[in-house]
Amino acid sequence: MNAVDNNNMQAEEISLGLLLDALSGNKDAPLVFHYEGRPVKPGYHITEVKAGQFSALDCGANPEAWTEIFIQLWDIEEGGRTHMPAGKFHAIVLKVSEHVQLDGSAKLTFEVSDGVRPMQLYSAAMPVLRDGAVHVALSPRPASCKPRDRWLAEESRKAAACCGPSVAGSACCA
Repeated sequence: MNAVDNNNMQAEEISLGLLLDALSGNKDAPLVFHYEGRPVKPGYHITEVKAGQFSALDCGANPEAWTEIFIQLWDIEEGGRTHMPAGKFHAIVLKVSEHVQLDGSAKLTFEVSDGVRPMQLYSAAMPVLRDGAVHVALSPRPASCKPRDRWLAEESRKAAACCGPSVAGSACCA
């Protein structure tokens, strides 16, 4: 079976490796995740880190294969705690990697819940150092049609190549 490699991430998503690299220079800074227009509560926990290798068939009957890392955040307020330092987050992930094989280039997904509402899936943007803290914006992960997404990306690539410097006699961008 020739599976489509679905490890390609959207431009606004980052991998686990990119996240850890960005955190390594700011280990003492509080790590604040933002979702649904607000920051996670200072007492948040990492309740689970898991790695998965997936094989699937998309809606166009194309075989798909990818690896994905899931980090589960429990968004709670707890006893006057502050946001977790970036170094502690980094250390937790390294501890997990002693027992679970974590591919640093894998798609990174955050599962977030307050313990009452169902978990929601989010992708992470590149961390930003602001006001002495590391901020990571989490965006909802919508469903998509992968064959359509690939077609749109190809059409966009063709349009960008076509609308560059005009070639004499070309019907491009006419």
